Amino acid sequence: MAGQRKQTHSPRAGKSYPIGATVLADGVNFSVYSRSATGMDLLLFDDVDAAAPARTIALDPARNRTYSYWHLFVPGLRPGQIYGYRAHGPYEPLLGMRFDAQKVLLDPYGRGVAVPGAYSRKAASVPGDNTAQAMKSVVVDTSRYDWEGDMPLRRPFDQTIIYEMHVRGFTRHPNSGLAPELRGTYAGLIERIPYLQALGITAVELLPIFQFDAEDAPDGHVNYWGYSPVSFFAPHMQYSARGDAAAAIDEFRDMVKALHRAGIEVILDVVYNHTAEGKETGPTFCFRGLENDAYYILEEDREHYANYSGTGNTLNANHSMVRRMILDSLHYWVDEMHVDGFRFDLASILSRDEKGRPLSSPPILWDIENDPVLAGTKLIAEAWDAAGLYQVGSFIGDHWKEWNGRFRDDIRSFVKSDPGMVEEVASRFFASPDLYALENLGPEQSINFVTCHDGFTLNDLVSYNEKRNWANGEENRDGHNDNRSWNCGVEGPTNDPHVEHLRQRQIKNFFAVTLLSLGVPMLLMGDEVRRTQHGNNNAYCQDNEISWFDWSLLEKHAEVHRFASELIRFRKGLSIFREGHGLSLIELLMLARIEWHGIELDKPDKGYDSRSLALTIRGTSEAFHVMANAYWGPLRFELPAAPRRSVNGWRRVIDTFLPSPADFCALEDAPAVDATHYLVEPRSVVLLAAEMKPPPRRPER
Repeated sequence: MAGQRKQTHSPRAGKSYPIGATVLADGVNFSVYSRSATGMDLLLFDDVDAAAPARTIALDPARNRTYSYWHLFVPGLRPGQIYGYRAHGPYEPLLGMRFDAQKVLLDPYGRGVAVPGAYSRKAASVPGDNTAQAMKSVVVDTSRYDWEGDMPLRRPFDQTIIYEMHVRGFTRHPNSGLAPELRGTYAGLIERIPYLQALGITAVELLPIFQFDAEDAPDGHVNYWGYSPVSFFAPHMQYSARGDAAAAIDEFRDMVKALHRAGIEVILDVVYNHTAEGKETGPTFCFRGLENDAYYILEEDREHYANYSGTGNTLNANHSMVRRMILDSLHYWVDEMHVDGFRFDLASILSRDEKGRPLSSPPILWDIENDPVLAGTKLIAEAWDAAGLYQVGSFIGDHWKEWNGRFRDDIRSFVKSDPGMVEEVASRFFASPDLYALENLGPEQSINFVTCHDGFTLNDLVSYNEKRNWANGEENRDGHNDNRSWNCGVEGPTNDPHVEHLRQRQIKNFFAVTLLSLGVPMLLMGDEVRRTQHGNNNAYCQDNEISWFDWSLLEKHAEVHRFASELIRFRKGLSIFREGHGLSLIELLMLARIEWHGIELDKPDKGYDSRSLALTIRGTSEAFHVMANAYWGPLRFELPAAPRRSVNGWRRVIDTFLPSPADFCALEDAPAVDATHYLVEPRSVVLLAAEMKPPPRRPER
C-alpha cells in the first residue's frame, strides 16, 4: 500500500501550514503541533503490520520547526503512504507532560487511520515499543472524488424529522438481506435507503463515525457505539466494505451522496469532549504523547485528568490549538464530506475552561455559532455533561438547537401515568415555552425525543421496570437507574394478549405525542418495529443481535411500523409546522390560537391527581382537537364544536386504542365525529382533525 515512495530527493524543510499531511504535486508536506517536544521523528511504513518503519526521518528543530509546529516535506510520497510520529520530550506527569518516544503516534489531523491485525490497546498503555501493534495514519488525497453536483440539502428544521441510527447496527444482522461483505458498512446503509424513504424521515443522525478504539470496552467486549475517538478527521475504517482507510472516505461520501439524492440529510454525532486515551493509566495514541496539558483538562496536581465526560479524560476545548482543531474538523466534514449537521455529545463540556469551570461566554461555542462555513449547518447540543452541568433551556446562541431532555422525562412520566404531569406535558407539547420562549427563539430550538441510543428502546420502555445490563460485564452497575419506564404488568417478554395490547398502545402513544408536538422530532432506530435490547439500557459494548436492527420485526410488528410511518407522513403535511418557519415560539403560539381543556371544555385538569388533557388548535388550513388519557380507566371528553370554516367537521384521524388500520386514518378517509362527547379509552391518545376552507378574501379598494 505504502511502497510507492520515490526516494530520489532529500526531504526539505516543509511548511507549518496546512496542518496534517498534505498531498502536493511532487510529494507530501507534514505538519504537527507540539510546543513542548524536544524532538520529533516522522516514521514511514511500507505496511500497517510492519514491526519497524521502513524509514525514520528526524526533524531538525532549527530547520523543521516554526514556533510550535514541526514540519517536513518528503518528495515522492503519494496517497496511501502509512506514517506516524515519535515525539521526544520529558515524561513528568506532575508537570502535566507525558512524552513517550517508544510509542507510535497518530497525526491529530490525519484523514485516514490504519489498524494492524495485531493492534493492542494494552500495548499502548504499558512501557515499551508498540510499533507493530499501533494504529497508524494514512496519507489521503480528498480532492479526487466526483461529487456529481452534490451539496448539503439545507432543509429547515421545521421540516426535519430525525432518525438516530448506528451505521453498523442498521444492516449487520444476518437477516438484513445483504451480502455478508456489505453488512454493517456505509455501502450496506446505501442499500437500505429505500426503507428510510418509505418510513418518511428526513435526516439520519449517525452515531459516531470518527475512527474510534474498538478495544475501549470491558474485557471480552468491544466498543460498539463509538464514543471513543482517536481521530476527529478520519471516518471509521471498519465501516468500509472495502476495508482500508482511503476506501472508507470514498465509501462514506458515496453514502452521503446517495442519502442526499433520496432527500435525506446526514447529521453526525460528534465527540469533541474526550478521546480514547482515557485516564492517566490509559494508552498513548496521539494527543497525550504530543502535548498532554494542551489537549486535556488536568486536575490541580497536573498528574490526573479531569473527568467531566465520565470516560476518564476531558478535552481542553477552549485551548487555542484545540479550538482550531475542532473548527478545522467541522469545516472538513462540511466542505470535503458534505455532511448537513452535527449533534455534539456532552456539549456542555465545551463551555468549560482549562480548569473545568463553566464559562458564561465559551470561546469555542461562539466560534462555532458565528462561523461562516457552518452558517447553513445544523448544530444540535446535548446540553449537559457527566459531572452535573445541565444547560437545557440555557445553552448559548441562536444557531444551536438542544436535545430536550425535559421532553423525554416528562412525556415518559405522563404516559406511564405518573400524577401531576399535565402542566409539564402541555408545555412540552408546544416546544417547551417555559424553557425557550423568553429567548425569543423558534419552536425548532427543542429537539423532541423519548428514546435514543442511551437508555431503553421504546419497546423496552414499556416492557421493563428494571435495567438488565448483566451482559456488559459490570455487574449491572452501569446505565441509568432513573428510566421512568413501566412494564405494563409483566417484566420482559410475555404471551399475555392483554399486556401485549397495552404495550402496543403505549408505544403508539409515545409516537403520537412525539410527532404531534411542536419542535423537531427524533426517533430511535428500530423503535418503529419494536426493536428490543432485552432490557439492556447501556448497550455500548454489545456489537451483536442485542444492538442490531432485526429485520424480521418489520413483518412481526407491521402494525406499529404502519402507524409510525403514516403519522410521519401526516405530520409532514400539516400547515402549522410550515407556518412556524421564521416565527418565534410566542408568535407561533399566538398564531395557532390554542385552547386548553380537560375532560370538560375550557377546564384544564391541573390537579396533582390528573392524568388527562385536551387541546384545540385552530390553524389556517387545519384544526385539531387532541385528547390524551393516561388514566387506567376510560374518560368521556367533551368536544368543541367543529370550526365554522371546516369542510366536513371533525374526523377521527388517530385513536391509539383501536386496532390497525382504524388506529390511524388519512384525513380524507377518517370517519366523521358528530357528537358532543368522545369516550377515550384507558391509556390512549385521540386526534380529531378538520380540514378548513380558505378564509374569505378581503375586497380590494
